Amino acid sequence: MEELLELKTLLTQGNVSDALVLVEEMTEMSKDDKINKISSYAKILLLHLIKRQVEKRTTRSWDLSIENSVDEIQKTNRRRKAGGTYLSSEELREALMDSYRIALAKASAEAFEGRYSSKELAQMIDFDRLITDALDLIKTY
Repeated sequence: MEELLELKTLLTQGNVSDALVLVEEMTEMSKDDKINKISSYAKILLLHLIKRQVEKRTTRSWDLSIENSVDEIQKTNRRRKAGGTYLSSEELREALMDSYRIALAKASAEAFEGRYSSKELAQMIDFDRLITDALDLIKTY
């Protein structure tokens, strides 16, 4: 809110160059917020996709969590008025890849009743397929 008031002041003073700098900063802040929110849901999505992949089974709870995470990622990424998305497919891929380590750590505590370390569980995962499956779900739902 503070930034909007500053922007209004800059514009009323005719200081367009500083106003444009502030608009750029606000745009970056907004995108960072979107990335953080998407990353939070990406961790949950990957957690359940990892468990599904390594345990070769699923549960209704996992399926609902996957569906909810995908829905929230899509909702957060959708530009409502301008159309399109905030993050491109490549940026979504990066967000998923950045979220993998945390999702893997959580999955190692849950999959197979916590018998495997993150490193051991990672050896059971087809990483490329995992990321592709996550992206496909995000694009499809």
